[in-house]
Amino acid sequence: MKVAIMGAGISGLSCAITLERNGIEPTIFEKRSRVGDRFINAEAMFDILNRPIKDCLGYIREKFNIDLQPISDVDKLIVHSKNEVSSIQGKIGYTNLRGRHENSFERQLEKQLKRKIIFNSSYEYETLCKEFDFIVLATGDGQYSSNLGNYRCDLTCTIVGATVVGDFIKSNPHVWFNYDIIPKGYGWLIPFSEKEANLVIAYPDYPNNIKLDRDKMWSRFYELASSDLNQSLKIRDSFQITRYMMGICLRPKIDNTYFIGNCFGTISPGLGFGQFASILTGVYCAYDILGIEKYEKLVKPLFENYNNSLVLRRYLENLTDDKLDAIVKNLDNKLIDNLIDRLCDNNTSLDILKYLTPIMKLANKINSN
Repeated sequence: MKVAIMGAGISGLSCAITLERNGIEPTIFEKRSRVGDRFINAEAMFDILNRPIKDCLGYIREKFNIDLQPISDVDKLIVHSKNEVSSIQGKIGYTNLRGRHENSFERQLEKQLKRKIIFNSSYEYETLCKEFDFIVLATGDGQYSSNLGNYRCDLTCTIVGATVVGDFIKSNPHVWFNYDIIPKGYGWLIPFSEKEANLVIAYPDYPNNIKLDRDKMWSRFYELASSDLNQSLKIRDSFQITRYMMGICLRPKIDNTYFIGNCFGTISPGLGFGQFASILTGVYCAYDILGIEKYEKLVKPLFENYNNSLVLRRYLENLTDDKLDAIVKNLDNKLIDNLIDRLCDNNTSLDILKYLTPIMKLANKINSN
């Protein structure tokens, strides 16, 4: 059985590890010169977005024997709006590294793989189809899915970020919702050491946003973050991603071609992260190739989670700064603060996003009329 995996990111490597441990040696093609050959960025895994799973990394470790070490547990998420600041506390997730850092998830997965990766690959899908029994598309975005007419793009977004130097608490990331500065988008700061963090803004490419001066938007947010953290943040590295597609494939598998990771559509439109789902698609794809379970059946919950997250994205976009202020202020309301902290903690399996989706859909419908 000949299996080709296009892409050595977290979904492709998770697929390869699972196949390898079950007696199949896939051929892995990566167009870059090494695993994680891109800018360093910190990301987060919030368990509340992946319910009913309680502990994402623990689940991956126990169920699939894939061991990933985070930067830190998240025990406090600090939420900023235009005029308010509050926090959510408890065991609410993890932060981790991506990219060329030696401790990135990609590099950690590579160390768990025995098979050699073919780097600087120029192989194309059409060629591999003729040479392999199964093709796994794990190329990191939805372009291949789109080229094959198998992708629903719901929005594109622009991401601007930098590595900043300062004084940070690793377990305390920050998120900002301030539409005066980042219309319909958000910003975040995720520390990956006591002295380094990623500072990032992300916003949808709607016509009114495209008209805005991207550099000015970034400069205003950088000044806001520096002020809120009460320190001068020194920028060391910076990056930009424009017109990044956010969507989901129409079919997870066509003939003997599998769509996994961002080719499947694992990025959450709500808040932008999707690493847990990306790893799941890699493992589930391997299970199908191995004849253990059907890929289409295994990924059904991921379709539902994506669509619920899209409703959250539309809901957030319909809010105003005044409404965001009210929501953030209530996070520290004495009557509901403890309840919110408990619902976000990974000790509960309650799927909050699922149960709130009908309410958000109704609110979105009212706002659209």
